[in-house]
Amino acid sequence: MIQPASSTLPVQDARIYPRGGLDVLSRTEVARLRDASAGGMHELLRRCALAVLTSGSASDDPRAARDLYPDFDIQVTQQDRGVRIDLVNAPAMAFVDGEIIRGVAELLFATVRDLAWTAIELGEDCVSGELDSSAGITDSVFGLLRNARILQPSDPNLVVCWGGHSISREEYIYTKQVGYELGLRGLDICTGCGPGAMKGPMKGATIAHAKQRRSRTRYIGITEPGIIAAESPNPIVNHLVIMPDIEKRLEAFVRLGHGIIVFPGGVGTAEEILYLLGILLREENADLPFPLILTGPTIAAPYFEQIDRFLRLTLGEAATSRYEIVIGDPAAVSKKMTAGIRKVREARIAHKDSFYFNWGVDIPLEYQRPFVPSHEAMAALDLHHGRPPSALAADLRRAFSGIVAGNVKEDGMRRIEQHGPFEIHGAPDMMQALDGLLRAFVEQRRMKIAGEYRPCYRVVA
Repeated sequence: MIQPASSTLPVQDARIYPRGGLDVLSRTEVARLRDASAGGMHELLRRCALAVLTSGSASDDPRAARDLYPDFDIQVTQQDRGVRIDLVNAPAMAFVDGEIIRGVAELLFATVRDLAWTAIELGEDCVSGELDSSAGITDSVFGLLRNARILQPSDPNLVVCWGGHSISREEYIYTKQVGYELGLRGLDICTGCGPGAMKGPMKGATIAHAKQRRSRTRYIGITEPGIIAAESPNPIVNHLVIMPDIEKRLEAFVRLGHGIIVFPGGVGTAEEILYLLGILLREENADLPFPLILTGPTIAAPYFEQIDRFLRLTLGEAATSRYEIVIGDPAAVSKKMTAGIRKVREARIAHKDSFYFNWGVDIPLEYQRPFVPSHEAMAALDLHHGRPPSALAADLRRAFSGIVAGNVKEDGMRRIEQHGPFEIHGAPDMMQALDGLLRAFVEQRRMKIAGEYRPCYRVVA
């Protein structure tokens, strides 16, 4: 029944019974899940669940949904046959004729599943040493993806698409065109699950898959608790995974995908590019086939030229051998990606590596340890020449990660409100290039979807 709430927006109570991953649990597991959701994890669960129930929201303010639905609550209740989820004052937009939309319900189940898995398997009861080693962290990423039933033994066909949530209309249409070409060639899509360049490829692929009569399709969205409230899952996502932190989210993209396409974006996209290039530039990964294509419409050519200059200045000319820039040609992007994935398949067979999880890529511990963007940590980043490209890329990635936190993550926004902008120090030419890149992001409105952007950083040479 629709009830009024203090937010004045229509809301509804509901009682739902999860399926898939939460329907076969022992009594002990159900009790631990209930305890985790009722304890310190409850506010996190509430925030993530609210983001899912407002799926498709165009806002990138992590506090917006909470302010609109202040009386919303979620409770996980134990039953002998599993769990029951009770929703109180839930957004009415998640319901049709009194019934929760099936896709929204699936995303909600995924949210409870992943947060419960993190709390139970990676929380205090987990052997702490397992997350102090590179192999242990990779095993935890594998476990999260397997628990989410994402890992499927099949031929390589998963393309990860990165790009901004705040992009122009022409750039968004281009992402749909690329997704369409990928879908025609039988490729599935994985993104960060939000709007903009994360939604467009899925939307295009949906039409192409329908034309090719592909009924079993995967539109995978990988997010993390700090970002989901600002980038609510788009409605096309049919497999949602919430990783514990940004580092495990990035590793999941690299381990899961068979190739990556990068569309125009902002600081989050720059962070992703630096993460991947830093890994690929390691000697251990020199012979690893991993197709990486940067692409956009003709109007995005200056954007990629600036990204390319920044990468050459910071990481050196060697970095350019690991990516290709294609402008204004969706079909060419898809053909190149298909050819690249074919080489990935051949390499996996030769090295007896699995198709569904890339065990062969070497990801060092410095790329896996969570970075907490405090003012002290941001000021201490070593952004100077003379360092190995992989090490410099790691700190550059952290710089962009901190700006993402200050822009759209509630904890980061709170730090900025309390202590002012982050300060980023480094070599003068590097800081000049970084400042120019960030200023361009601001001018092109790539930092925020709506409202005037107030920088959360200060670049100091």
